[in-house]
Amino acid sequence: MKKMSNIYESAANTLGIFNSPCLTKVELRVACKGISDRDALSKPDPCVILKMQSHGQWFEVDRTEVIRTCINPVFSKLFTVDFYFEEVQRLRFEVHDISSNHNGLKEADFLGGMECTLGQIVSQRKLSKSLLKHGNTAGKSSITVIAEELSGNDDYVELSFSARKLDDKDFFSKSDPFLEIFRMNDDATQQLVHRTEVVMNNLNPAWKTFKVSVNSLCSGDQDRRLKCIVWDWDSNGKHDFIGEFSSTFKEMRGAMEGRQVQWECINPKYKAKKKNYKNSGIVILNQCKIHKMHSFLDYIMGGCQIQFTVAIDFTASNGDPRNSCSLHYIHPYQPNEYLKALVAVGEICQDYDSDKMFPAFGFGARIPPEYKVSHDFAINFNEDNPECAGIQGVVEAYQSCLPKLQLYGPTNIAPIIQKVAKSASEETNTKEASQYFILLILTDGVITDMADTREAIVHASHLPMSVIIVGVGNADFSDMQMLDGDDGILRSPKGEPVLRDIVQFVPFRNFKHASPAALAKSVLAEVPNQVVDYYNGKGIKPKCVSDYESSRTLAP
Repeated sequence: MKKMSNIYESAANTLGIFNSPCLTKVELRVACKGISDRDALSKPDPCVILKMQSHGQWFEVDRTEVIRTCINPVFSKLFTVDFYFEEVQRLRFEVHDISSNHNGLKEADFLGGMECTLGQIVSQRKLSKSLLKHGNTAGKSSITVIAEELSGNDDYVELSFSARKLDDKDFFSKSDPFLEIFRMNDDATQQLVHRTEVVMNNLNPAWKTFKVSVNSLCSGDQDRRLKCIVWDWDSNGKHDFIGEFSSTFKEMRGAMEGRQVQWECINPKYKAKKKNYKNSGIVILNQCKIHKMHSFLDYIMGGCQIQFTVAIDFTASNGDPRNSCSLHYIHPYQPNEYLKALVAVGEICQDYDSDKMFPAFGFGARIPPEYKVSHDFAINFNEDNPECAGIQGVVEAYQSCLPKLQLYGPTNIAPIIQKVAKSASEETNTKEASQYFILLILTDGVITDMADTREAIVHASHLPMSVIIVGVGNADFSDMQMLDGDDGILRSPKGEPVLRDIVQFVPFRNFKHASPAALAKSVLAEVPNQVVDYYNGKGIKPKCVSDYESSRTLAP
């Protein structure tokens, strides 16, 4: 155990990548006022898209739900972002009108945007600004963003509500109920925590189970008052009030282990006016499950090993390695881009791997003795044991295999993703957090087997693995950005979405003049969250609870 924590500390000290000292998670909530539609006859169906700036480009991070026919939307979905005190993190909030028949942005009307830094929101806690249209003209519409720090307790709650015998508010059909839960703040304001979906034409609805962080639900205070309102949805956006009730998280915890908690849903007006008024229905909490969230450190210090594999592109487009213009040229004093990227990323990953043995593969070359094209050959030419000793071993195997290969093509990376996925798939049988796989692919061009690669990534997103692709050289890598699900959701050719975003793509040229640490930081930034998302999503706890974890666990 001691050894693991030393490994952790040495890595954290060398580059401070996985655990920036000031890293905090922040939840952002968004509301807009006075959104006008270009179509004056109808109200817009707004959705807010959050983008972050990285190396001068804007990338989509997440988006809210779409609220139908609404000019003053308060969004239920919140954005969780990492806050680095030492970095300027530029954010852009874009409001789009998303037509109901199309969820993409192609047909969406841009209703306005707002740019700021995360630091501005965090320092002000609540930031309201005008929404600017194209050409930076301000209309009458505004956006408000509220920030809350996730303080220590990242646990979240799974809640499952239903109701029975709700009042009927519609003449020709039954009510279309949805439930809103508000947290009452210390300053007497109320904050929307969650809005369920609408169940159409049903006085006994069962709403979908949802998850919410303990922080978001009650700011970590179990006795904080929660106000719950049931509405009858109306397509014109003017929803009818059915009734309300109050509760606390403490009371909701009564619905653990198969018990239920019930509340009478009361309409105060009816109660005051009608003598025989009982209630406007009963709301039932069918289950309350508390999920403990473990951090990246909990898993690493609990003994989870990072299994690092590297795959190198040996296609002909790299140029003849004997020619000094080739991307594979071995210069006596200067490492080429392949080596720079390999060493920058590998040096960090090796700190998290106790045996320091790394499988290394090549693709896109004809290999001896028969000179057939292979897309997943061991660069030490030992198929039974493709492992090299340390990053230095990978560098030496790379240099010694180059003269023996015939660079060829095409650029297929699906076989190598499938190869690592096979090992990761065997690991899932252990049902414990012992090995997480990182595949680093170094390539000079756009891949040829995009459909197979998408399929392989969607499959791999269910396994304990992440894929990092570094684009070497000056090719047009725009197609590669598609694999990095940041711009939207990556889907297989059959339309199946990735379970989680596991691909990070970075062009090496963005870091040509930066330090190796900058490249590594950019490439590995998402890995800790990917590790945590995988194991937490599967309900897998760290193998042994570390001193670190027990010191940060809050008492129930």
